[in-house]
Amino acid sequence: MLREDIRNSLIVSCQPVPDGPMDHADYVTGFAKAALDAGARALRIESVDYVKAVRAAVTAPIVGIVKRDLSDSPVRITPFVSDAEALADAGADIVAFDATDRARPASVKELVHAIKAKGKLTMADCSSLEDARRALAAGVDFVGTTLSGYVGGQEPVEPDIELIAAMRQLTPFVIAEGRIRFPDQAVSAAKAGAFAVVVGSAITRTEHVTGWFREAIGNAYQSHPETGHDAVLSIDIGGTKTMAALVCGENVVEEVVVATERGAGPDAWISTIFETTSGWADRYQRIGIAVTGVTEAGTWSALNPATLPIPDRYRLVDCVETLFGKPAFAINDAQAAAWGEYRFGAGAGVSRLVFLTISTGIGGGVVIDGKPLLGLAGHFGLIRSPSEGQSPFEDQTSGRWIASEAAQNGHQIDAVGVFDRARNGEGWAAEIVSRSALRAATLCRDIQLMLDPDVIVIGGGIGLAEGYLDLMRSHFKELSPRLAPRLVAARLGRHAGIIGAADLAGESRAGEGRAEKATA
Repeated sequence: MLREDIRNSLIVSCQPVPDGPMDHADYVTGFAKAALDAGARALRIESVDYVKAVRAAVTAPIVGIVKRDLSDSPVRITPFVSDAEALADAGADIVAFDATDRARPASVKELVHAIKAKGKLTMADCSSLEDARRALAAGVDFVGTTLSGYVGGQEPVEPDIELIAAMRQLTPFVIAEGRIRFPDQAVSAAKAGAFAVVVGSAITRTEHVTGWFREAIGNAYQSHPETGHDAVLSIDIGGTKTMAALVCGENVVEEVVVATERGAGPDAWISTIFETTSGWADRYQRIGIAVTGVTEAGTWSALNPATLPIPDRYRLVDCVETLFGKPAFAINDAQAAAWGEYRFGAGAGVSRLVFLTISTGIGGGVVIDGKPLLGLAGHFGLIRSPSEGQSPFEDQTSGRWIASEAAQNGHQIDAVGVFDRARNGEGWAAEIVSRSALRAATLCRDIQLMLDPDVIVIGGGIGLAEGYLDLMRSHFKELSPRLAPRLVAARLGRHAGIIGAADLAGESRAGEGRAEKATA
């Protein structure tokens, strides 16, 4: 059955740029055969001639379309009944057409009737949930997100994952299509309930892919680290040490680390960094600050004074701007790390990300639809569970807890030592590590249900310890793919926070507007 042939599959759209060097039947057929050789199970082909050429070379299902630019209608995809009939005669198994609610040469019902009279299946290219409802009422077999973002207004950059999920509530036969450029975006579409996923330009339009790379590389070379124009001074104030770095994009050009004298207070910490980095003064124009605790409207407060004691609502941004004489932006350190991983690390290319650092304590950050959630968002380590008494979650899971449990077993060692003993086969140590991983996995399951991220990026000395991630993942084996969190290891290491803070503050990425939005 044709439907089963394409269930849970990749469909490759082999549509060359019109009048480009690949706009020839031989190239389209070559793209089609290469895609099928690599595991695609169906093809989307434009024009009657190209459908005929590809059908002669392959047996896989073909979704056929015709594109026309009409003077009296905005509908471009298979606008006429005659187009639909010709595609069916040429060998298309599924005929797709524009199903938007706009002035059109033929109604959706007329197209469906003509295609089914030829014994073929139908696909409605929709721009909205209402388009899908009308098309299903007219009897279409599949609905697609093909035209989302293309019927007015500014064209989006990301695929419309929300529309996929909404359509899935109407029918299981949803085909995800449009702006799917990266594997992680295709995964998001599948997780949202797509019956099959179409990828086109990223695979078969060399001109488009080359343009994406050219633009990215050009921007990178324009932001040369030594010019100073786009460099940012990034500061990460932690409980035991403070790091300052000159950052350009994802590149840490120079860095310095000084001790955080706990009793000295924030004025002294900032003054020390100012003096230590005085030689960089003419090499940056903005400052990003990542700190433990919570930042709101430029102020800094401690959530756990035991980590770092600071006055409540300390005016961090004002102090830094007064001393350094340059605009500054402040953010929680784990939220900064979440943004760094989203922009340059393990979360690059996804839309929704949660970052979880499992270390001495537990912190986190959240990025939803390209925007970091600030304030209290992401402080997962401070969650309290009725079943665990009144102590925070991190007190039953983190490195401090692991060391405490070891002490109760008669071993005065830190968390690193416990992991070493576990690897050497000591059962008591393996049990402690296993309990920590189970609780961290349970937290991730809860996060998945609350925020539905595309990925949960795991960082920190405990989270990245050998075998810990695998232990966490082992607790998801019985879950359906839709419910199981996707865990990936952080890539930026100890630099994630300073890179994220720098990017949010950086002039090269319109940091001022981004920072204002994030603070608001």
